[in-house]
This record gives sequence, C-alpha cells and structure tokens, in this order.
Amino acid sequence: MHDCEAPARLTDGFRRFRRRYYEDESSLFHDLVHNGQSPRVMMIACSDSRVTPSLVFDTGPGELFVVRNVANLVPPAEFDDHRHGTSAALEFAVERLKVAHIIVQGHSRCGGIQSLLEGIGGQYTRPWLTIAARARAEVLAQHPQADPKDQAHALGQASILVSLENLLSFDNVRRAVVRGELTLHGWYFDLEAGRMLRYEGTSQRFENLA
Repeated sequence: MHDCEAPARLTDGFRRFRRRYYEDESSLFHDLVHNGQSPRVMMIACSDSRVTPSLVFDTGPGELFVVRNVANLVPPAEFDDHRHGTSAALEFAVERLKVAHIIVQGHSRCGGIQSLLEGIGGQYTRPWLTIAARARAEVLAQHPQADPKDQAHALGQASILVSLENLLSFDNVRRAVVRGELTLHGWYFDLEAGRMLRYEGTSQRFENLA
C-alpha cells in the first residue's frame, strides 16, 4: 500500500465498517455504546501488520481487549513515575474489565525478535527488547550452531515464556490467577505454516492449538 493510496483505502474501509456495524448490525454497537465493553480476553500482541488479532481470530468489536507493541513483550512490574503503556493496559484489563484470560500472542518472522537476536535496535527499541534478553542468552547457549531462522523461531517462543513470567510480577495479576479468576496463555502463530501453537505447561512445549 503506497502512501498516496492509504487515505482512500482506509476511508473505503471505514465505509464498509460503518455499513456493517452501524446499519446492518446496529444493535451490537448500540449495546457496546450504552452498556460498555466486557471482553473476556486480553491479548498482548505484536505491532506487526501481518498479525492483526481481530483478523487472525475472526473476532468482532467488543470481543478482545488488545495491546500491541514491538515483539509482544510484557515488561516486569516497575514502580516508578515513568510511562508504562503496556503495564497500564494490563492494569485496566485486570482491575476494570475483569478479563478471564490473558494471551501473549507471538509469531514467526517477527522483526523485533530478529533485532533482539542480532543485537540491534534504536534509541527506544533496544532497551525495550532487553525485556527478553535472558531468553536470547538461553537460546544462543542451547542452539549456538543452529540456523539463524531456527534461532529466531526458538527465541520468539522463549520470549513468550519470559512475558508470562513477567505477568506474574504484577500483584493484581498474580492474585487473580491464584483465586482462579484469571488464566494466562502463551500462543505462537507460525506464519509460514498457517498454524497456531500454544504453550503446554505439562509437556513444556508449544503444541498445535487446533
């Protein structure tokens, strides 16, 4: 999509959206407007344009509470006056929306994961990606001679596990999990194969979701 084409394409897309949800299914948005949102699932996904959650999971308005960032990372809980976008969304989802599930949704061919693997990045991306620095060290130690593509695949999955651990560093998340009100999931979308994998704690492996 070239820049000159983007406004017209997005405008046409909005017209289709408006026609579908405000005309053909007006009751849905009437309910969402007057009764508010009540999604059961929060998804922490990558900003990558190829893995839009509502498209991948065929969901409609009001079904997913989504936060997207580079490499779908969750930082550990930090108590300072810095701006914590992902942490703020997490707090809102758990305390205000009372979501029942949080899914960390990774994917193959992730540019952020590749940057982490290669040790590159800019002023903001480099420190952000260090959230998964431990995963990088483990993957390189375990697969020192592996093909870079396989290393990136392994790192993409290992970084999800780091994010799942970091979720439990938030008191409100940990309490909800202990009470049985919240379940954490790690999913990985294989772009090449078109399959979804989920982390299974029993086998400690990523296995086919469906």
